[in-house]
Amino acid sequence: MSNLIPGNHKHLSLADRQYIEKSLNERKSFREIAKYLCKDPSTISKEVWKHRVVNTWNRGSFNNPYNFCIHRFRCKKTNACNKLIICDSLCRSCHRCNNVCPRFERESCMQIQKAPYVCNGCDKQRHKCTIQTKYAYNASAAHRMYQELLSDSRSGVSLTTKELRELDRIVRPLIEQGQSPYMILTNHPELGISVKTLYNYIDQNLLLTRNVHLKRKVKFKKRKSHNTQISNRESFAGRTYKDFKDSHADELDFWEMDTVLSAKGSSKCILTLYFPEIELLWAHIMDRCSPGAVKAVFGHLQTALGDADEFAFLMPVILTDRGQEFGKPEKLEQDSQGISRTSIFYCDPMRSNQKGGIENVHTMLRMILPKGTIFTNLTQWDIRKCVDHINNAPRKNLEGRTPYQMAISLIGQETLKKMQLRYIAPDEVTLSPKLLRN
Repeated sequence: MSNLIPGNHKHLSLADRQYIEKSLNERKSFREIAKYLCKDPSTISKEVWKHRVVNTWNRGSFNNPYNFCIHRFRCKKTNACNKLIICDSLCRSCHRCNNVCPRFERESCMQIQKAPYVCNGCDKQRHKCTIQTKYAYNASAAHRMYQELLSDSRSGVSLTTKELRELDRIVRPLIEQGQSPYMILTNHPELGISVKTLYNYIDQNLLLTRNVHLKRKVKFKKRKSHNTQISNRESFAGRTYKDFKDSHADELDFWEMDTVLSAKGSSKCILTLYFPEIELLWAHIMDRCSPGAVKAVFGHLQTALGDADEFAFLMPVILTDRGQEFGKPEKLEQDSQGISRTSIFYCDPMRSNQKGGIENVHTMLRMILPKGTIFTNLTQWDIRKCVDHINNAPRKNLEGRTPYQMAISLIGQETLKKMQLRYIAPDEVTLSPKLLRN
């Protein structure tokens, strides 16, 4: 038992298959290959057997036209096809020999009947081998077949035609009565499927019920794919919304962070930071929406405040979404000297309500910069002007006071000055595009 090779219980990768192909060309055994890949030898054997590719090389010559009989070199038989006209030619030189001769026995090779099952590493050159059907193991082709099988095995439905008809018999009349899939499955738990599954069946046309029969679905546009989100899942380790609630649920001194994008035609965007406790907004223009640009803004804000300790005192915790511009949290949490200045946490996917405060204040920013506005000509002075007017607008949640007034008592006049936030008289507050027209 001690000689058995433990497996790592992982699928073979393209690099693993390339190593298998290289080893087969070097005539290594399955056991040697398995030992290097930490697999069982039977795994390598099944991989080669299932994914070997057939290569048919028809070799024909003047006296051997596609003849693959094992007796063809010494056979003297003539007229095996029993033609009416007597044929004096040897049957081994005729292309009909393999089909009509009762003594025909196909030539075989033990290398493809037993391990390694392929012609990789064979000593015979291609022009010397007389076997018609040859097998080869190709890593790229094997990996492509594996991916196709993996995709096909996860597609389709696990219901028979009879079960689908029975499901449609119940669902269709109720849909025509105006009931939603949720109502149907709530009243018929015996169907044993989820609401999402029923919507998928209808969308895939597996039932006679169609999307057009659903009252509201045809009114909604198809969701756009979020290809701008963070792809490196390791960034979320210890920084999920659950981690935030577990460690900072009772704290009020956290900020929310997001970006406001320009209309097509400009790569500029606006980085926004929002203090929910007093509804205070701070923003900075960025030439591009990237992790490096966000890091530069953090460095600029830290310089304005004084040092990392002042930054940590003002913004100890920041909650943001999963946009790719926030994909390097360690660069934001620490300054260039490696000193910790804040902690970054991420909302759950498609849960913008978890940072609803900054989403609401964006509506005020959009009053000044409506959707469709191109940010090409905007400067930091323009953004600071927008922020000042927003921060000096009274809030119902603050009992008629403004975020700027609340910030003076909570943060201090000196810190507000460092953040370049200033006072605007009540009658001068403007929340419309004409604020920047002049």
